[in-house]
Amino acid sequence: MPRYAVPLLALCLFTVTFAVNLQAPLYPAYLAASGVGAMAGTLAFAAYVGGLMPTLIFLGGLSDRVGRRGPVACALLLSGAATLLLVLSPGWAELVVARVLLGVGTGLATTAGTAYMTELTGEARSRRAALLVTSATTLGFGGGALATGLSLMAQGPGFAPASFLALLAAVPVLAAACLALPRVAVRRLPLLRRPVFPAGAAPYGLAMALTWASTGVTISVLPLVLEGQGLGGWSGPVIFLALFVGFLCQPLARRLSNPRALALGLWLIPLGFAAMLAGAALPSIPLLLLGTALTSASSYGFTYLAALSEVSALAPGARATAGLFVYAYCGFSVPVIAAGALADGVGVVPAMAAFFIVQLAGVMALLVARRESPRRLRASQESSRMLAAGETNHR
Repeated sequence: MPRYAVPLLALCLFTVTFAVNLQAPLYPAYLAASGVGAMAGTLAFAAYVGGLMPTLIFLGGLSDRVGRRGPVACALLLSGAATLLLVLSPGWAELVVARVLLGVGTGLATTAGTAYMTELTGEARSRRAALLVTSATTLGFGGGALATGLSLMAQGPGFAPASFLALLAAVPVLAAACLALPRVAVRRLPLLRRPVFPAGAAPYGLAMALTWASTGVTISVLPLVLEGQGLGGWSGPVIFLALFVGFLCQPLARRLSNPRALALGLWLIPLGFAAMLAGAALPSIPLLLLGTALTSASSYGFTYLAALSEVSALAPGARATAGLFVYAYCGFSVPVIAAGALADGVGVVPAMAAFFIVQLAGVMALLVARRESPRRLRASQESSRMLAAGETNHR
C-alpha cells in the first residue's frame, strides 16, 4: 500500500467538508442581497441535508459496487461546482442550489471515504480509521468558515473571498490525484442499497442527532445573532471554534471506551448550549465562545468519534456509516428549520431558548434510557434463568 494513500484520502475528505461551511460567514450578506429573513436562511442551510439524505439513503452502498475512488473524486468536483456558482451568482436561490450540491458531495465522500480509510489502514484498526476520518472532516467543516472569515477581514466585504478561490484551485488537482489512489475490490451488489442500522447502534445515532442539532443551530443562527450585534466579523472564528475544539478532544475520546465517551458527550451538550444561549441574550462574546467550545467537544469530539468507531466495529462498510449519518443529519436539519421559523415570529434568542428546552429533554431521556438498558438486560437474563430452573425442577 503506497504511503501517500492515507494522507491523500484524508486531504480529499478535508477539502470536501472544507467547502460545506465555506460560505457560512456570508449568510447575512446573501439574505440581505435577496431581501429574505431568518427562515429563508435556515432553509438554505438545511438544503444541504436535502442533497445529503437521499444520497445516504439510496446511494450509501454505491462505492461498494463501483469502487471508492470515483465517489470521492465526484464529491470534490461537486464542492467546486457549488463554490463556483456562489462566486458567479451570489444570492439566496443560488445558495440553496449550492447547499444541495454540497450535501450530495458530502454524502458520497463520507460513506465511501470511511469505508475506504478502513480498508487502507486494515479492518483490525477500524478505530484508528475512524479517528482519521473524524479529524479530517472536523477540521474541514470548521476550517472553511474560518478561512472565509479571515479572508473577509483582510479583503473587506465581497462575494469572492480568497478562501473560495483557493478551493477552486485545489479541487481539480485533488480530483485527479484521487484517481491515483489504490483500487479496492468491488462486489457485484445492487446499485441502490439502503443504509443499515446495526443492532446496538441506536443510542449512538440518537446522540449524534441531538449533538449535531446544536451544531446546526450554531452555524445557521449565530451569524445572524452576531450580525445583529454588529459583530459579524466574529462569525468565522465562532463557527471554527464550534468544530475545532471537537478535533482537539478526539485524542482524549480515543482513550475512553465508546460508551464512556458517549456519556460524556451527552452531558456536555446542554452545558454548552446554555452558555451559548446566555452569550446571545446578554450579549457576551466570551460566553458564546465558551458555549461553542463545549458543544464542539461533544458534537465533533466525544460523540462523533464514539459513534463512528462503534458503528464501524458493529458493521464495517459504507451502508452502516450511511445509517449513522441518517440519524446525524436528521438532527442537523429539522431543528434548524424549526428554529428559523420560530425566529421570524418571536426573535432569534427566544427561538434558541425553545430549542434548548427540547434538546435538554431529549438528552435527559437518552441518558435515562441508557441507564435502564443494562438493568432490563439483567432482569431479562434473570427471568430466563428462573424459567429454565423451573422447567428443570418440573421435569
